[in-house]
Amino acid sequence: MAFDGITVSSIVNELNEHLTGGRIAKIAQPESDELLLTVKTPEGQKRLYISASASLPLIYLTEGNKPGPMTAPNFCMLLRKHIGGGRIAGITQPGLERIISIDIEHLDELGDPCQKKLIVEIMGKHSNIIFCDNQDRIIDSIKHVSAQMSSVREVLPGRDYFIPDTMSKHDPLSVDEAGFVRVLKEKPMPVSKALYAGFTGISPVAAADICLRAGIDLEPDAGELSGDILMHLFRQFSYYMDEVKSHHFHPVIYYRGAEPAEFAALPLLQFEHMEKKEYTSISEVLAAYYSTKNTLTRIRQKSADLRHVVQTALERNRKKYDLQERQLKDTEKREKYKVYGELINTYGYNLDPGSRELTCLNYYTNEDITIPLDPVKTPQENSQKYFARYNKQKRTFEALSGLIKETGDDIAYLESISTALDIARSEADLAQIKEELIQSGYIRRKFTKKKVKLTNKPMHYLSGDGYHMYVGKNNFQNDELTFSFANGNDWWFHAKGAAGSHVIVRTNGDELPDSTFEEAGRLAAYYSKSRGADKVEIDYVEKKHVKKPNGAKPGFVVYYTNYSLVIDSDISKIKAVQD
Repeated sequence: MAFDGITVSSIVNELNEHLTGGRIAKIAQPESDELLLTVKTPEGQKRLYISASASLPLIYLTEGNKPGPMTAPNFCMLLRKHIGGGRIAGITQPGLERIISIDIEHLDELGDPCQKKLIVEIMGKHSNIIFCDNQDRIIDSIKHVSAQMSSVREVLPGRDYFIPDTMSKHDPLSVDEAGFVRVLKEKPMPVSKALYAGFTGISPVAAADICLRAGIDLEPDAGELSGDILMHLFRQFSYYMDEVKSHHFHPVIYYRGAEPAEFAALPLLQFEHMEKKEYTSISEVLAAYYSTKNTLTRIRQKSADLRHVVQTALERNRKKYDLQERQLKDTEKREKYKVYGELINTYGYNLDPGSRELTCLNYYTNEDITIPLDPVKTPQENSQKYFARYNKQKRTFEALSGLIKETGDDIAYLESISTALDIARSEADLAQIKEELIQSGYIRRKFTKKKVKLTNKPMHYLSGDGYHMYVGKNNFQNDELTFSFANGNDWWFHAKGAAGSHVIVRTNGDELPDSTFEEAGRLAAYYSKSRGADKVEIDYVEKKHVKKPNGAKPGFVVYYTNYSLVIDSDISKIKAVQD
């Protein structure tokens, strides 16, 4: 979910509860767009993490520390000078804006009490941390915004601070029914979009949830809704805002398998079908959600070189495959040239010298056929010419048939590695994929020719009926799972005709219930190239029927008898086991 005004309201409520009255003991600036404030409170020491990163702006309480640079940046030194040792007098949010104002009392150079503001704007690429005096005049900011950078507002020392009203949105906390109806009537767009386009601090996810609470479809045009429906929608909207105003927050993270899918300060009806974890603190939610997201982002960044190797090889092989297919198509006429040669040998004895064609009966089809001839060649030479074409295309066909299969196998193999990179969750996963690419010859091993021994566990799930299900994260793990880990009567699952993971279900000698087959099928669909499709065909068979041909690439198997099922790829209700 977006870091919207409702999430900010929950954060403000939590920060007021834990930080108001506390004294700022330390101020650090670990990154160019981050602050870490250490605050001493009656409850003990608290740390407030603030990020104005364009890609991931955040603010929450954290237990962790983050070292700063050896030399503090100018903005950090300025804050230390002015508010080091200052007392946090209060923390506020204007309306439902994504803005947090931290009021700080401190003593000036003469020892007189004065007040400053540290304003945190959580606004995507426009996020900033702005330090102001008690007259809302900017002293400095972590990011300077000049008139050349923005025509809406300058953020520079000496300028007055104000909240730009660029979207002309209304305050959802104070709007009455007449104002609510007027706002929606003015928006010729789907009702869900009209809510987040018309009111400050409401994200698309929150808007959709308000509509679901009211039992209203998201798509109808807001301006076409009847008065009764609008009144009912306003009532649900008011109930939702009352929870925000009374600070009845229930922080929660919704999971899709082991991966966090959404977080929210208030429960979301649209994700109630997913596994969820409730928290008492919105800071804990943000820390847990974004630490996992950060891990996945970091892994994706670290896998960039491997992805480049795989994508380059895939593009090269796909071009080769297309060329081979075109060349193979050119050999389709080879049998025709053979027939031409035979018919010229059969009927060409009575041809006049210089003939340009031969019309005769094709005894293979019992139909007349006209064969083009080279008038300067004898019938025997024309026949030899067609036999030569036939033999050349026959040799080409035989060579290409083998080559095109090899290229197709290479493409399938590289697609399986690409899927493994999408599944990777740790640096150990990437190391195993890299070793596979080295052993397959796509990457040259550095320094040593010895194989690197890697140990990395597959993903582990538990079915609703209590059966253990294991998912290989790459081709090495797929081979290990299928041929070393699984027993003969365990069940093996894989997406049909798509690169993906091997899924093994431990049967313990039992006959599996249908629900476990469906859950294993969903895992095979989700951890495949077909992830996200509504319907994925899954092959499943007892492990004893799965074989690996001699010399086959990692992860490649064959089976000659199997069952099939068609399933979706939603694994949100399947329990992940942390080994």
